[in-house]
Amino acid sequence: MKLDEVLTNARDAITVRRVFADPYDKEGVTIIPGAVVSGGGGGGGGHDESGQEGEGAGFGMKARPAGAFVVRNGTVRWRPAVDVNRLALIAGVVAVAYLLSRAIRSTAQR
Repeated sequence: MKLDEVLTNARDAITVRRVFADPYDKEGVTIIPGAVVSGGGGGGGGHDESGQEGEGAGFGMKARPAGAFVVRNGTVRWRPAVDVNRLALIAGVVAVAYLLSRAIRSTAQR
């Protein structure tokens, strides 16, 4: 894929539609989902001693839910998305650190 093709695809991929989905109504409540989107890319080109030229490029994106705006009776509220896996990981790391610190402290006191 040529560098200009990658840049065109990247430009087309980075739109507000990646951050906010189409709003939808349910029982008089309008919901507008939102996401955190990040990306990056790079490219380059060159030639060797025999005059052959080449170029290359790459682009990547990552998105995760952030929450939703909820519109009810003219009032807008933000409802954050809860990442249960991330919370469980943090709780596990804290528990392991606590248990290790207790074990080290009891060993040091002997």
